[in-house]
Amino acid sequence: MSKHQNIIGSRHWLNLPEWNVAMFSFLLSFVWEVQQMPFYQVSNEFSCLDRTRNCTLATVGDIGISLISFWIVAAIAKSRQWMQRPSRKQISLFILVGVVITVIFEALATGPLDRWTYAESMPTMPFLGTGLVPLSMWLLMPPLTIWLVKRQLSHVSDQNSEQR
Repeated sequence: MSKHQNIIGSRHWLNLPEWNVAMFSFLLSFVWEVQQMPFYQVSNEFSCLDRTRNCTLATVGDIGISLISFWIVAAIAKSRQWMQRPSRKQISLFILVGVVITVIFEALATGPLDRWTYAESMPTMPFLGTGLVPLSMWLLMPPLTIWLVKRQLSHVSDQNSEQR
């Protein structure tokens, strides 16, 4: 059996930190995206399917932000396994990258790209105009994602310790 077949056959990919970041980001972000819909102006003509599709697309973007944040921290830590024992600095950087990307994307989407509009109920940051609801997501979700990934992958580090 080739090494490639062995990896696929053993489902080794389930232990990849990127896979876990993506899956937990999807689960957490989708729920958040659905719950924050009242803070955006949404046409009454949008069907449930339209709303679900928009939330799913936004969630895919959130996964991308999470993965970019993960890879930046991994590059600095020189390890893709940093979530198994994250330092405060790594957690802070993971959050900071997500916040910065969110501020930029929200500014572009509500400004020159005109992709969406905040409802009057959306609290915004002074000067930047970034919605506090999407910004809050990037303050709350990353630590929870790290905790879930660390917990999910704890068996991997235990197995590696046993093999030594």
